[in-house]
Amino acid sequence: MSEKPSTIDTAMPDWYITGGAAGPRWLRPIPDASLRPAAADGAPGWHSSGERPCFRLPVGRLPGGWYWLDGRLQVLDGAMARPCLYPAYEAAPEGGITLPDPDDEGRLRSLVLLKYETTSLQFGPGPGPARFRMQDFTLRRVSRLRALMSMLAAQPGENLAVALARGIHFVRDVIGHGLSRATDRSFGDYKQRVLPGVSSEYESWVARHDTLTTERLEHLREQAAELGASAPLISILLPVYQTPEPWLRRCIESVLSQAYPHWQLCIADDASPDPRVMAVAREYSDADPRIQVERRSVNGHISEASNTALAMARGSYVALLDHDDELRPHALLEVAQVLTADPDVALVYSDEDKIDAEGRRFDPYFKPDWDPDLLRSQNYLCHLTVLRTDLVRVVGGFRRGYEGSQDHDLVLRCSERLRPLQIRHIPRVLYHWRAIPGSTAHSRDAKDYAAEAGLRAVAAQLDRLGTGARVEALSHGHYRVIWPLPDPIPKVSLIIPTRNRVELLRNCVESVLETTRYPKFELVIVDNQSDDPEAIAYLQTLSHHEKVRVLRYDKPFNYSEINNWAVRECDGEIIGLLNNDVEVIAPGWLEEMVAHAVRDEVGAVGAMLYYPNDTIQHAGVILGIHGVAAHVYAGCPRDYPGHGGRVRVAQRLSAVTGACLVVRRAVFEQVGGLDESLAVAFNDIDFCLRIRRRGYANIWTPFAELYHHESASRGAEDTDEKKRRFSREIQTMQQRWGDDLLRDPAYNPNLSLESRYCDFAQSPRHC
Repeated sequence: MSEKPSTIDTAMPDWYITGGAAGPRWLRPIPDASLRPAAADGAPGWHSSGERPCFRLPVGRLPGGWYWLDGRLQVLDGAMARPCLYPAYEAAPEGGITLPDPDDEGRLRSLVLLKYETTSLQFGPGPGPARFRMQDFTLRRVSRLRALMSMLAAQPGENLAVALARGIHFVRDVIGHGLSRATDRSFGDYKQRVLPGVSSEYESWVARHDTLTTERLEHLREQAAELGASAPLISILLPVYQTPEPWLRRCIESVLSQAYPHWQLCIADDASPDPRVMAVAREYSDADPRIQVERRSVNGHISEASNTALAMARGSYVALLDHDDELRPHALLEVAQVLTADPDVALVYSDEDKIDAEGRRFDPYFKPDWDPDLLRSQNYLCHLTVLRTDLVRVVGGFRRGYEGSQDHDLVLRCSERLRPLQIRHIPRVLYHWRAIPGSTAHSRDAKDYAAEAGLRAVAAQLDRLGTGARVEALSHGHYRVIWPLPDPIPKVSLIIPTRNRVELLRNCVESVLETTRYPKFELVIVDNQSDDPEAIAYLQTLSHHEKVRVLRYDKPFNYSEINNWAVRECDGEIIGLLNNDVEVIAPGWLEEMVAHAVRDEVGAVGAMLYYPNDTIQHAGVILGIHGVAAHVYAGCPRDYPGHGGRVRVAQRLSAVTGACLVVRRAVFEQVGGLDESLAVAFNDIDFCLRIRRRGYANIWTPFAELYHHESASRGAEDTDEKKRRFSREIQTMQQRWGDDLLRDPAYNPNLSLESRYCDFAQSPRHC
C-alpha cells in the first residue's frame, strides 16, 4: 500500500484508489474553476460556485468492474444536491453515476459499477453555492462476490428477514435466468434502496418531456389525417439478416404503430440461414399490404440487401431502418410534416437515443443542425435519416465496399448535390438504436470494419470534391480531416496585446517562437501603456528579434480598438488574435488553424484551450448560455469526450474565443473588424456572428492545443465601473442579436441554456 503524502495541503481531499494498472495509491484531485479552497477566507473546506463543480481524479485508466466508494462529505454552509461520479468511457458514451446522500455523520458509502474501462474520472460534490468538506475518500475495486454481498446485505435500520428474503429471491433468479441477469436485477434493487425515487437523468427527462400519452397519440393521428392528399409516401428500407425474432418483431411493430399511415415497409432478407427470419417477415407481410418482402438468393451483405429494399421502394422518400431498432410512434409524421411544409427538402434527420433489451432508454444524441465538417468527423446524422428516393437512385444507391458505414457513404454523396436549405434537422428523438451485445450501439469495437468503411467514405468525398485533404482515423469511429496548406504558404501576423505582466508575456512569446512548426509568421506585440520597468526592458529586447514587432498603443484599454489598429499596421494574409496569457503546447497548432482558415467557405477558426491544470477552458462557444454565450465544457477533463463525442472532432460552431483565433485578412476587413463599442467582453462573439451572417462557417478544432492562463493580465470584473461596462456589453449583444442567441444551430434545443455541460433542458425550446 502506498503511503499518504506527508506534506499535504489540508484543504485538499486526497483519495485512495485501487484497481488501476499503477496499483493502490493516493491521488490528489484537481479542482475545476468552480471550486476554490475556503482557507483564503479563513474557513475550512471548499467553496462551490458552479452548476456542476468537479474534482478531476488523475486515475489514468481504471478497468471496468465493481468498486466500493467510502468517504466523508459534510456541507458546512448552504445546500448541495446529491453527489455524482462522472466516468468517461473509451468504449461507450460517458454518464453520471448518482451517489447517495451522506448520512447524518457525513459518511458517504456506495457500491459503484464502472461499466467499461474509464479514461478519466471526476467527482462532483454537488452544485453550489455552498461550502463543504471532504475527507478520507477511498475507491476500492471489489470482486463480484463482494459486490453481491453488498447488494444483498441489510441496510441500516432494515429488518434482517427482509435481507434474507432478498437473498432467497436472488438464488431463485440465478436458477431461472442466470447469474449475470440476476446480478443486474439485484444491483437495480440496491440502487432503488440507497437512491429512493432517483432514476437516471435522461429517464427523468423522458418522463417529463418525451413520453407519448394515449391522448397525445390520438392527436398525432388527427394531424396525420389533416395532411390529406399532400401526404408523401415514405418507403422504409429494412435489410435483415439472422435477426433474433424478438428484435425483428419489435422493429416491424414500431412501423405498424406509426401515427402516420402513408408508409411502405421494404424488407430484404439477405439469405438468412435461419428460416424463422423469413417466416416472421412473411407473417407481417400477409397481414398488411404496406409490407413487401423479398428474399435474396445469396448473401451480399448490407449494401446489396439495402439496394434490394431500395428497388422495391415506391415512395417519394426512403427512410433507413436497422433490423433490430425501433421508430418512435410519431417519427414518420414529424418527417412528413417537414416534407409537406417545404417540398424542396431532400434530406431529413432526427435526434436519437439507445434502447436496451428491457426497453430502457438511455444515451441520447441531441444533434446540431446541418454541419458538413462534423459529418466528415463522425456520422452524426445516422438515425433517423430520410432521403428523396430519386436522389438516392441518381447517386447509385448503396455501394459495395462500404458495409458498416454504407449509410454514411450514401449521405455524404447525396449531400454533395444539395443546398444547405434542402437539409433539415428535426430536434426530437424519433429513433431508438438497439444496444445489445454485438451491436455498434453497445460498443463501437463490435464492428471495427464499420469505422474503416467510414474512413474510406470520407476519403472518397474529399477526393470527389478535389479538396486535396486527407483523413485519419481516431478512436470511437471518429475521423480527423487534415486540410492542405497552399503553396506558397501565407504569412500569418499573430497580434498579442499586452500590458506589464512580463512573466505571462515571456511564457507566451517563447512558447510561440520555440514550439510553433509553421515557418511563416510574425509576432506583432502591442504594448498598451506598460509602466513596469522589467516589462519595458523585455519588450525592448523582443524588438530586435527577427520574427517580432513591438508596437506602442498609448490609449486606454479597448481590446477591439487595439486589434483593429494592429491589423492595419501589419501585412499578414492571415490574422491571428492571441492573448498574452496563452501558451503553445503543440507544434502543429498554427498549421491546423491556417489550413482551415484558407478554405474559401471558412471564416474564423478557434482552438482547444486548457487551463494549466489540464481541464478544458475553451472547446468552442455556445450562444444563449447564461444570457449571451459561454464556453462549453469549461472545467471538464482534458480528454472529456462531450455530448456525442463532439469535443474530440473538428466542427462548425457559431463562435470561438478571441484568445486564440485565426482568420483571413480579407474576411476580417469584409466584416469591419472587431466592434470597438465592445471594449472588453463579447467582441469576439460579435465578430464571429457577423462573419457567420456573411455566409462563412466558423470552425473549432481540437487539434490546435494551447494552455490559457485566463484573464491573468486584466483581473476580474470586480469594480463598479467594470460591472457597469460588462452590463452595457451584455445589453448590446442582446439588442443586436436578439433571438439568434437562443437559436444556436450548433446546439440542440433539448439541451440547457443554464449549463455549460450539455445537460438536458428543463424546458426544451422547440416545445
